[in-house]
Amino acid sequence: MKNVAIITARGGSKRIPHKNIKLFCGKPIIQYSIEAAVQLEIFDEVMVSTDDEQIKQIAIELGAKVPFMRSESTSNDYATTADVLNEVLFEYENSGMHFDHACCIYPTAPFITKEKLEKAYHLLVESHAESVIPVVAYSFPPQRGFALKDDRLSYLQPENAMKRSQDLETIYHDCGQFYFFRVDQFLKSKKLVTNTTRAIVMNELEVQDIDNESDWNIAEMKYQIMQNKMV
Repeated sequence: MKNVAIITARGGSKRIPHKNIKLFCGKPIIQYSIEAAVQLEIFDEVMVSTDDEQIKQIAIELGAKVPFMRSESTSNDYATTADVLNEVLFEYENSGMHFDHACCIYPTAPFITKEKLEKAYHLLVESHAESVIPVVAYSFPPQRGFALKDDRLSYLQPENAMKRSQDLETIYHDCGQFYFFRVDQFLKSKKLVTNTTRAIVMNELEVQDIDNESDWNIAEMKYQIMQNKMV
């Protein structure tokens, strides 16, 4: 079986300039994603999909490949991850390279490790799932959330207002780190979440959306705490 790691790293970043190559705890943040993929040694190709020459050069220096540049249509603010993956896999197919499994890895995911990717890969293969996604539980039950309308606060689900947290179903959300999937199924459905998708549940300490400078600082603190625990 042939496998490809696709790291999606476009150049445009408005809230955090040069986000994908900004130093995170002393290293370009994309380096964590590339290193984890390269270290796993199951990938026949570790590639970066980018429209940016600086990202391309850094990616190549770190051991990834950039066999082609991302198109303008998949580099704008409206292009989805599925759009990018479809373009990459189509380009490979046109060059005569077909992959059985692929792993989409985000470039701003410093909590990714070789071990997590390996666990996801084995779950994908052994469970015959179409995809595997890392998730984390919401820290507070969304069923007891509020809605704010016309400056007035109200329960979004009033029937759950008085229920204990432990009596409510645990709800999870995407970690925004990586997606392992079967290529043929994805090319048919263009979906990363299907009826057979399996999950790997992450600890909240290992998850952080990085959309602004505050998020970035929190992520660095979490990463340092994790590193200290491993010493």
